[in-house]
Amino acid sequence: MRIHFIAIGGSAMHNLAIALHKKGYQVTSSDDVIFEPSSSRLEKHGILPKSMGWSEDNITEDLDAVILGMHALVNNPELLKAQKLGLKIYSYPEYIYEQTKDKLRVVIGGSHGKTTITSMILHVLNHYKRDFDYLVGAQLAGFDTMVKVTDSAPLIVIEGDEYLASPIDRRPKFHLYKANIAVISGIAWDHINVFPTYQDYTRQFELFIDTIQPDGKLIFCNKDNDLNTIVENSNAPIEKIGYGIPDHEVKDGITYLLPDETALKVFGDHNLMNLNAAKLVCKQLGISEDEFNKAIASFTGAAKRLELLNSSNETNVYKDFAHSPSKLKATIEAVKTQFATRKLIACIELHTFSSLNKNFLAQYANTMCNADVAIVYIDEKTFVHKKMQPFTKEEVQMAFNDDKLQFFNDFTLLESYLRSINFYRTNLLLMSSGNFGGLDLTKLARELNTVS
Repeated sequence: MRIHFIAIGGSAMHNLAIALHKKGYQVTSSDDVIFEPSSSRLEKHGILPKSMGWSEDNITEDLDAVILGMHALVNNPELLKAQKLGLKIYSYPEYIYEQTKDKLRVVIGGSHGKTTITSMILHVLNHYKRDFDYLVGAQLAGFDTMVKVTDSAPLIVIEGDEYLASPIDRRPKFHLYKANIAVISGIAWDHINVFPTYQDYTRQFELFIDTIQPDGKLIFCNKDNDLNTIVENSNAPIEKIGYGIPDHEVKDGITYLLPDETALKVFGDHNLMNLNAAKLVCKQLGISEDEFNKAIASFTGAAKRLELLNSSNETNVYKDFAHSPSKLKATIEAVKTQFATRKLIACIELHTFSSLNKNFLAQYANTMCNADVAIVYIDEKTFVHKKMQPFTKEEVQMAFNDDKLQFFNDFTLLESYLRSINFYRTNLLLMSSGNFGGLDLTKLARELNTVS
């Protein structure tokens, strides 16, 4: 098979390319810019484009398929030539389905927690040496790539994103997988650029339920009122299984599952609900509750999901992917609850299109009220790049409903401020889907003042 990737640099795209290369396919690629770690990983496997940019010469009649990344534009010259030649053009979720039509497909959807739920399932399956394929949105310990597609595995576990499949396929990705077993972790408005109203957004989950195959199963968080209503109103011919927070207790900063007192390396109500979702999926795959608990005890989390950067003198520094209002609020509450005797300094970088939209910003009201010090950072270059009007400090404080909130748009000033604080018995939570303007978070975490 000869496959060409247009806009290969994306997280899922480059991992799919590596997976197909490992499968023995002949893979070629193009992009106008590729960042790390995608660049090094593609180079390691010999499928990094020889030069950046687009060229019609990359598209030839003997290609079996073209896989189109979301980063490409509809007038991309390679895409136009592929269309002219009548080549088969796939989005990556569409191609994943083509590769897995004969497998059992487990699809994890939801506005939050889907990476963690997927990661938990993969961790447990891997613990018991089960044969499975997967697609997940974060790098996991024990896994070389974020995508694996083989001919032999009987099932695939897929993190199902609700964002659009490609520039020419405006369907949400998770509609294309046709799940046999599906999860919805909860619904909180996101992606305002393509779903301008909450109703537009929730409609995508209604449609997702309709894509579950007949006699399939839907595992859903029954603590989400809007999701409950959607599930109750659905006439899909499937089994519906609700879940909530499992019985647990927190002692000395460690969460234990009850009644068997399984000690966990993760914490927080959302992580516990994620764990319950993963447990129910694994039950459908023939793994008992006792087997699940034994395996999940060693799960340390997905990259950038409450990832511990440093711990010293009763000070923990965490990095987290939280960027939407619901994720921000839940992540702050999780850390504050787990370490009730410590102060919490929480810093979020507003980076996504939705978070930088003035009409959406008010959704962040009161989301940081549980932090002892709340900080919002926006890289001033982000507004320029996205061609958006910058926020003032007063606008951000008003939107968050917190006139004590600290605001920075220069990462050097943010770093100086954090270094000026005594973090003894104080946790720091750094949240972003970006990179804080290039700030070295690991170095900062090690060098903070934590002396009493």
